[in-house]
Amino acid sequence: MLRRDFLATSAAAASAALLLPIRGRADDTPAAGRIYTSPAEAIASPREELAYVVGVYAGTKVQAPDFLATIDLDPASKTYSQVIHRLPMPNVGDELHHFGWNACGSCHGERERRFLIVPGVASSRIHILDTADPRQPKLHKTIEPREVIEKTKLTAPHTVHCLSDGRIMISMLGNESGQGPGGFLLLDEKFNIAGRWEAATTGMHYNYDFWYQPRHNVMISSEWAAPNTVKPGFKLDDVKAGKYGQRLHFWDWEVRKIAQSIDLGEKGLIPLEVRFHHNPDSQHGFVGAALSSVMWHWYKSGDTWKADPVIEVQPREVAGWPFPVPGLITDLVLSMDDKWLYFSNWLHGDVRQYDVSDPSKPKLTGQLQLGGVEGKGPTIAGKKLAGGPQMLQLSLDGRRLYVTSSLFSSWDNQFYPQIAEQGSYMLQIDCDTAKGGLKLNDKFHVDFGREPAGPARAHEMRFLRGDSTSDIWT
Repeated sequence: MLRRDFLATSAAAASAALLLPIRGRADDTPAAGRIYTSPAEAIASPREELAYVVGVYAGTKVQAPDFLATIDLDPASKTYSQVIHRLPMPNVGDELHHFGWNACGSCHGERERRFLIVPGVASSRIHILDTADPRQPKLHKTIEPREVIEKTKLTAPHTVHCLSDGRIMISMLGNESGQGPGGFLLLDEKFNIAGRWEAATTGMHYNYDFWYQPRHNVMISSEWAAPNTVKPGFKLDDVKAGKYGQRLHFWDWEVRKIAQSIDLGEKGLIPLEVRFHHNPDSQHGFVGAALSSVMWHWYKSGDTWKADPVIEVQPREVAGWPFPVPGLITDLVLSMDDKWLYFSNWLHGDVRQYDVSDPSKPKLTGQLQLGGVEGKGPTIAGKKLAGGPQMLQLSLDGRRLYVTSSLFSSWDNQFYPQIAEQGSYMLQIDCDTAKGGLKLNDKFHVDFGREPAGPARAHEMRFLRGDSTSDIWT
């Protein structure tokens, strides 16, 4: 089927679907029906009913494999806000971190959103999980670290994105020795290692997140640090020694080489998550510099990419700290209509909402305190929240923001040691998408401190039909 015929057919089907009841069990949705042809169609889709969340035991007293938790998100369900299934990995010590789908909007409906690619950032092991039964995912395949290193000389897998040709791309933080700059690993449609994506790493210092947009012949990547630097924990001396990133890279998508890099300087220390606008025609996006606690807006001016600081979170004096505490922007997410920007300040403990209708002039519209190093978090379900808000995921309609609290095991133990003892939380925030504003849903609380094997860390979240960071439309 030609792409134009597919889009026309999909548009007609979407119009017909709007006449049907909006609700239905996630179990009834075949894998082929979980992908939408545009951001607008995604916004009009049924409400999310299931979430997949990684549970991690690295840095805790529990010697058990990490697991994928399936969470019931349906308020009408008897198991609402509960873990309804756990899929343990085959080995101990993976440190599951970020993960993604085998197919998304860029596949134009030619593939099913069925398999989750779930790497271990510590082990470099890659798991392929089958969600044919959405409520009970199963292990489909495991790619061992030895094969990853033999075929790519890379370690520490991070961000996962599908490509329009059926392959899957994973950003890798390090080489076989745990040093930078890392690179990008490719899997083919059968989940075999197909080699490396980049033609050269010239200009790379470190690697972390990435987002591509073929309409502009660009991929954008950010920098954290080499695995050997981040694994032991955070050291300010490592920043002073230049062992952490501060650059944003703009790749020529076709040539697979860096075409331009922007050094963000002191206001751009440790740029982490990158979020391009969902509108594939747009040339705008955001990246959060964690240590500097500055939100940067990138855009194209003529033939040149530029980046400007548009939000700056000021550090705070906190008793017992030898230096002013930064907010530490660790995650951000854009609504499907590209109007609302959310980010978390992991150390300050708050989540913020901004109106970014004009991406160069964000307006603060909502703020919610959910913990932090000053202990200002609320009590929910009789439990004082430990840690700070970290990973974010937004519903396709933009009305519900989900939050977990673990960053990375060694950093957790350094800044929030109580997470190892009490486990992480998963919360849901109601978002006002008319006037702006945030409100905590006190009926939703997944306590990962009550896991059968012992308290676990909760990190990234994915929804069955996609979410606000899974899909790239081309």
